[in-house]
Amino acid sequence: MPDHPMTERLEELGKRKEQALHAGSEAAVQRQHDRGKMTARERIEHLLDEGSFQELDMLARHRAGEALKDRPYTDGVITGFGTVDGRKVCIFSQDFTVFGGALGEVFAEKIHKVMDLSSSLGVPIIGLNDGAGARIQEGVVSLAMYGGIFHRNVASSGVVPQISVIMGPCAGGAVYSPALTDFIFMVQETSYMFITGPDVVKSVTGEVVTQEQLGGAMTHATKSGVCHFVARDDRACLDEVRYLLSFLPSNNLDLPPHVEPTDEAGRTAPELRELIPASSRMPYDMKKAIVAAADDGEYFEYAPHYAQNITCGFARLDGHVVGMVGNQPQVLAGVLNIDASEKAARFVRTCDAFNIPLVTFVDVPGFQPGTDQEYGGIIRHGAKLLYAYCEATVPRVQVITRKAYGGAYVVMNSKSIGADLAYAWPSAELAVMGAEQAINVLHKRELAEHPDPEQRRLELIDDYNERHANPYEAAERGYIDDVIDPADTRAVLIRSLDLLRTKREDLPRRKHANVPL
Repeated sequence: MPDHPMTERLEELGKRKEQALHAGSEAAVQRQHDRGKMTARERIEHLLDEGSFQELDMLARHRAGEALKDRPYTDGVITGFGTVDGRKVCIFSQDFTVFGGALGEVFAEKIHKVMDLSSSLGVPIIGLNDGAGARIQEGVVSLAMYGGIFHRNVASSGVVPQISVIMGPCAGGAVYSPALTDFIFMVQETSYMFITGPDVVKSVTGEVVTQEQLGGAMTHATKSGVCHFVARDDRACLDEVRYLLSFLPSNNLDLPPHVEPTDEAGRTAPELRELIPASSRMPYDMKKAIVAAADDGEYFEYAPHYAQNITCGFARLDGHVVGMVGNQPQVLAGVLNIDASEKAARFVRTCDAFNIPLVTFVDVPGFQPGTDQEYGGIIRHGAKLLYAYCEATVPRVQVITRKAYGGAYVVMNSKSIGADLAYAWPSAELAVMGAEQAINVLHKRELAEHPDPEQRRLELIDDYNERHANPYEAAERGYIDDVIDPADTRAVLIRSLDLLRTKREDLPRRKHANVPL
């Protein structure tokens, strides 16, 4: 009896899909492994829940004719959808073993389709980048197709989480899609990003620099701030992506995932009573305050290698996700400067876009002085953080641990710019400036004429500290809502955020605001 016609067709389908599964040559796959890199499919399999991936456009091939005689299936990028911890995501993974992962017309159309699917369904989009940029053989078509990706990045911004994972080369115009997304991951020694490569830099400027020095993971994590998370290898990187997703909602209309807490809501942290040093000149680690307050001491830091005078990251309080921001007295005394302002502003706006409440720990002596900061535009950049907090409509709570001086105090989520609740430890110092600077301004003539100016200076400093270097005048005027025992910080924050969970704000109608870029 002859085989059913479907049998033959299924055999043909199987052959084509087998070709698609092995679109890259064995030699190309081996080179990928030799570099310590996973293949595009291996990355998807590691990132997504087992058996959840549904591939789309597997049998797509380019239409470039004689320009590219070889027509492998997938055209160098794998697209589709699946789940991470049971939650839906859309994904594309560039395949360096096919045309070096270079972007052409069909390649880009596949990405366009999965990005459109992501935004219409309201699920995160994850891009695994490992490609050689525009496909030269397809000319201006490739450039136009990049534009389509950029346009979709902007349309999806603040609607669904967009995560870019750089797992190989990402150069030229290709870098701008990751730059438009919410989070960028990189892998040490195997990924890099730059507009122009080392050869072009050398020919134009005479500088000799390696790819790693110019655009490697640690370069962008420490110097440019482009990269937010760095991992030692592909697997560790993808594990970090899964962890980040556990803090994010699927879209701007959803709330972040809540987990059943295993840490007691009313737990005290008596160690925080000893955190603040006796001398206001001495540093301490603000992360200890954040970790002590967070559920199970769990804190996932954002951009930990960049602008370390401020710390930002995700934690949970009673099972609910919060965004933590804190000045870091261990680095530059916790001052606000250009880099810290931009880092924190970006984080605050990301949290606000995705309904993540904000808790701000304050110990800020002011803005960093100096010509490099003024010439670099600290006024404009500092205004970005001020703007981000003023604009945020999510629940906002401030905790002042020590110094809260001048305009920097106002910028760090004070009541005057819309914080819902503000608390202070007894060690808090709310003032226009520190005692020594204030005395030099207020009593300059008296000190110049006094027979013992140094003794008089110490007396005036003691008097200023007694009257101003405490939280009680601010508490009297309602600028802070309560002075709390540091040990109770966790319980106070949990009660406060529980109250604020129903917060709603109506914004004025406008096309869009004008951020001080």
